[in-house]
Amino acid sequence: MSIDVRPDQAGPSSGAADRASREAPLTLTTDPPRTLGFLDQLAMWGNLGISLFGPITGALVATTTGSVGLALLAIVVGCGIGALLLGASAMFGATTGAPAMVAMRGLLGRRGSVAPTLLNIGQNVGWATMEIIVISTAAVAVVGEAWRWPFVIGAGAVATVMAVRPLGSVRLLRKVMVWLVLAASVFLFVEVLARPRVGIPTDAVLGFWPAVDLAVAGVVSFAPLAADYSRHSRTRGAAFTSASLGYGLAAVAYYALGVFAVANLGATDVITALVTLPAGAIALAILLVDEVDEAFANVYSTTMSVQNLFPHLDRRIVAVVIGVAATLLAGFFDMSQYQSFLYLIGSVFVPLFAVAAADFFFVSGQRWDVSATSRLRVVPVVAWACGFVAYQLVYPGTVPGWADLWTGVDRAIGFVPPTWLGSSVAAIAVGVVVMVVLGRLTRSGARPKA
Repeated sequence: MSIDVRPDQAGPSSGAADRASREAPLTLTTDPPRTLGFLDQLAMWGNLGISLFGPITGALVATTTGSVGLALLAIVVGCGIGALLLGASAMFGATTGAPAMVAMRGLLGRRGSVAPTLLNIGQNVGWATMEIIVISTAAVAVVGEAWRWPFVIGAGAVATVMAVRPLGSVRLLRKVMVWLVLAASVFLFVEVLARPRVGIPTDAVLGFWPAVDLAVAGVVSFAPLAADYSRHSRTRGAAFTSASLGYGLAAVAYYALGVFAVANLGATDVITALVTLPAGAIALAILLVDEVDEAFANVYSTTMSVQNLFPHLDRRIVAVVIGVAATLLAGFFDMSQYQSFLYLIGSVFVPLFAVAAADFFFVSGQRWDVSATSRLRVVPVVAWACGFVAYQLVYPGTVPGWADLWTGVDRAIGFVPPTWLGSSVAAIAVGVVVMVVLGRLTRSGARPKA
């Protein structure tokens, strides 16, 4: 089934037509080329999981728990939960052939999908910006402050070019970067673990479950992007397995690297600490180059989200506009609100994709109407809202004003968040239960068209 389609080119030569058939369509269609196998996707998701944000997030988890053991357990639990949601999200694209936010039409209807689309555009621009920031920050740690702007511009330009040719970029990641990145990763782990343990500071401890929430949010931040790539998967099993295993295992490893960097190097500024290791600058330089793929993923997925709203826009034009915007933003902002950003992302997308998975597998029988005429579905909207509220009631994060608002709601209704429950777990449980119960009760009247 195709939707909102127009030809990409008029009268291409046979060579051009063959090259076009191996790339993502320029305008919105649910009949994309299915050229990505398991290894292509596994390498892509592994590369996306191996990120300089991994040690940064791991350092936050470490200081949130104040314990190496608890931090590692929180990482395994959080990344496991996030990886399952990520794999399920990849299934949406492999089944429907639709990009991620177009697939949300099957859950929320055409009009209902506008809300997560706008939120996803905002978070993807934010993530692309922060990826470029972390690249330039790492570059400054290696070669000096004078190189910050050149690296900002260079990273933004490369990410934008990759977003113009996304499938070719995925194949390039598999053939070239994965081996260099693995070598650099092994080196960093060996160097960090060889240092004696100095301990983790305990002045910012929030507890085990807030740490789990950080890990979940870091992984689930890619759930709104998964179908943009898995729609090109040859099989549904390859889409699920490559996303959940590739990203999940890489995230566990790199979050753990951040924990060990705090515990063994005695610094929460883990990027600077890693640079000080013998040959650390070389290993970090390799990871710095690899980091561009995260920025590329966010730029490209922003274009896919925009096409849910404007299906006939040429994605290449959108990619260039988004790439330039993210590059300029990266030049003038920093990462001081990164932890708060993760909590806010989690509060929106964790319950959304938990509800989506519950509906897709247990209510709608993996049959979603993703056409431009799909109707608004009230039950998933209600379930998503319930999950979001549950997340905020248990832990609303640390953003001034927003956190105070939900703390006041807790007091007003007499709710005391239990210490054994994390906000991500609460949001997933509430959203899934509401979706399955109400969805099955109303299934006869809300079943999507075949």
